[in-house]
Amino acid sequence: MISKKTKYGIKALTFLANREENCPVQISEISKAENISHKFLESILLTLRKAGLLSSKKGKGGGYYLLKEAQEIKMTEVIRVLEGPIAMVPCVSLNFYEKCDDCPDEKACSVNKLMIQVRDSTLEVFRNTTLADLSS
Repeated sequence: MISKKTKYGIKALTFLANREENCPVQISEISKAENISHKFLESILLTLRKAGLLSSKKGKGGGYYLLKEAQEIKMTEVIRVLEGPIAMVPCVSLNFYEKCDDCPDEKACSVNKLMIQVRDSTLEVFRNTTLADLSS
């Protein structure tokens, strides 16, 4: 299950991608349109800005805007920035691998085998889905 942070982040990015021009959009406009708490959205957009997916402009006419074209933003990047590891258990994570304390032999572990399949299937969807694919 993804967190609300990730869900709202995807909704906010999609909102920005659906704009006809890549003009800055104020947090309050996104918050109202997507029914997301202003303060929570502010934190999410800051995280996305620090990750290089968004930029912001201060002052009158300011707000957030996409730094890349929507077709260049893959869901793997968005999910990892907002959610962290894509894998459901650390022993199958490609970027955040950790050995499980309770597992003496990963190669013989049935959970590991199953979670590798889940990870690979999930990655296939995320790698082949861009922000443009989610936009109307």
